[in-house]
Amino acid sequence: MAELRKRPRQKRSEAMVDAILEAAARILEDEGLDRLNTNTTAAKAGVSVGSLYQYFPSKDAILAELIRRDHLALLAELTLAAQKLAGGTLEQAVRALVRVGVERQLARPALARALDFAEAGLGMDDETNATLRAIEAVAIRVFGVHLPRLSRRAIHLAAADIGALAKGMIDAAGQRGETNSAA
Repeated sequence: MAELRKRPRQKRSEAMVDAILEAAARILEDEGLDRLNTNTTAAKAGVSVGSLYQYFPSKDAILAELIRRDHLALLAELTLAAQKLAGGTLEQAVRALVRVGVERQLARPALARALDFAEAGLGMDDETNATLRAIEAVAIRVFGVHLPRLSRRAIHLAAADIGALAKGMIDAAGQRGETNSAA
């Protein structure tokens, strides 16, 4: 699995890593996965290739870090949405969680599609599964509050099924180029 060579410790280094990741994201959006490489990423970020290599040993490491950050942002947004709707109905909660996924996918649809495609080949299965379990845990908490009479197993199955349905629909909308989140 592709990892960062080292973590930035200073603000300036963090800013450089962020610039590298944003440059890579723009390349993925504008030119596609085939055009992404360390040289073009460094040039677009305005850093030397040597500076890029201090943190990212390869294109795969850049992709993996983009995916990790996307997963963390999605999980944080889902958690916040669930907390905000603690007093609402189950329907409101489910709609809010799905809306988060839709908005993440459609905010930068070309990037989302590229990262989804790249993720399958990066050997990140353990990390991806951990993220999916964390997302599912958010849904389980929501369902547990609203459906207290259901068994724990039924709540887990409902969360997994609704998560799979939402992911499939959101990914399909992104693949066909949908830009209207209401649709």
